[in-house]
Amino acid sequence: MREITESTIQAVEAKARSMRRHIISMLGAAGSGHSGGSLSAADIVACLYFWEMNVDPLQPHMPGRDRFVLSKGHAAPVLYAALAEKGYFPIAELETLRKLGSPLQGHPDMRKLAGVEASSGSLGQGISWAVGMALAEKMDEASDYRIYALLGDGEIEEGLVWEALMAAAHYKLDNLTAFLDHNQLQIDGPISEVMSPEPVADKFRAFGWETLVIDGHDPGQIMQALEVARNTKGKPTAIIADTVKGKGCSFMENKAEWHGTAPNREQTSQALQELESPITKA
Repeated sequence: MREITESTIQAVEAKARSMRRHIISMLGAAGSGHSGGSLSAADIVACLYFWEMNVDPLQPHMPGRDRFVLSKGHAAPVLYAALAEKGYFPIAELETLRKLGSPLQGHPDMRKLAGVEASSGSLGQGISWAVGMALAEKMDEASDYRIYALLGDGEIEEGLVWEALMAAAHYKLDNLTAFLDHNQLQIDGPISEVMSPEPVADKFRAFGWETLVIDGHDPGQIMQALEVARNTKGKPTAIIADTVKGKGCSFMENKAEWHGTAPNREQTSQALQELESPITKA
């Protein structure tokens, strides 16, 4: 088991703060895009790219790399922020988000940008893709890599998600870990009013997944959950990460209207100022 130290936690926290600033800057420059769910997932994605996953930006297609699938593809800014911080492309290119000719499209496109493992955004298909990747790894006796997926609350209302979860358990895909960014809001409002999945952890368990519930803004808890996932045998692992939509920006937090809205110039300035300070735990 890898040691989780205060220094490693602080390093990931620093990366997550940088990623949140990138998210705000690129969305402000684009004038469109998805703010709330990108900000809520920053700590999870930072832990994956800067602590957990075996990836190399100099060899983006190396056979033994771990794979990350952003199943809720509309949160593309959080993935782009992580890839830029990791060194897949210059940070300055983040300002081209959603611009004509930019590889940083509104949803990730694996044909356009190295480091993107799946062209996602059609909700439910990303986790299905991840299941296929995990099954392929199991079938290749020479391979040794892991697959990680990130789902959203609204996304898991799709029936396709549950077919994928059932298949993953049936084929004992213990090389697959799925996070649920459980901020409890979707584009139309609170999930409790639109289509409640609760008790969501019990549902994942009933579908045969090892299931953990954590604070999705606590890197220490995320790291510990990832260690459990890595050591779980015979079934996939689901990590239900309780998060805050719009985390880090006071005027965005817990507001569904920021699901698919970008900040204007004044809001961008305010958010960047707020993000100069460390994010408090939820």
